[in-house]
Amino acid sequence: MTDFPTPPFPEQQQPMPGVTEKMKPRPDHGEDTYKGSGRLAGKAAIITGGDSGIGRAVAIAFAREGANLVIAYLKEDEDARETANLIEQAGRRVTLVRGDIQHPRHCRSIVERAVSEFGSLDILVNNAAHQATFKDLQDISDEEWELTFRVNIHAMFYLVKAAVPHMKPGASIINTASINSDDPSPALLAYATTKGAIHNFTAGLAQLLAAKGIRVNAVAPGPIWTPLIPSTMGPDAVKTFGQNTPMKRPGQPAELATAYVMLADPLSSYVSGATVAVTGGRPFL
Repeated sequence: MTDFPTPPFPEQQQPMPGVTEKMKPRPDHGEDTYKGSGRLAGKAAIITGGDSGIGRAVAIAFAREGANLVIAYLKEDEDARETANLIEQAGRRVTLVRGDIQHPRHCRSIVERAVSEFGSLDILVNNAAHQATFKDLQDISDEEWELTFRVNIHAMFYLVKAAVPHMKPGASIINTASINSDDPSPALLAYATTKGAIHNFTAGLAQLLAAKGIRVNAVAPGPIWTPLIPSTMGPDAVKTFGQNTPMKRPGQPAELATAYVMLADPLSSYVSGATVAVTGGRPFL
């Protein structure tokens, strides 16, 4: 709990969506610490936004647990290639799929690629998200509002709808929600609203898919140190990011990976419709 960086952090800003290499301090994705035990041996998984941040940490963990992976990402080629290298070093197969998940056709192509490459689909991690900060309601354009919903919640629907016909009983869908689902930041109005929708989507979908033997859960992160932070928040917010938690620091992506592994693990067979909060001690109700 005390081994990770604490604010204040160096002043830094990046263009959206941000890259890992320019972050100070560099995020910890579990590259040197995560040890697998075969919990996902032989599974095939899709992770959206798997190039960096939480997605990269989950990809490392899944690979070291024995899964083969499709990593879907927007356009961060260098980050995606680095993630792929880490997966291959774990002895697993990986396919990178570049493109924008706000488009239904692309979402379907991600699923088609996974089934084509691996012959099956056991795990879908809906993790990619768009976020932007606005101090005034009038600063949120119609286009920005619609983009946030298309990326954060519409894409989940498209991906799930495409994936479910290929999933067998025992499969798992994991959605990345947020502490903003329950405690919305006013400066992240559009983002927080979609995260509330994801929470509800997860609960309803878990009931809808139970008869098919497919589990659906969510992880609700608190403040996590990823490229999204210096690329979407102002300098002062970045400098003190995570200071408002009981642990007085942001979480590192590596600290979330075990939650996703637990939810993907077939041994968690009675866990569905749940949201696992990883918030550094901030309450999630």
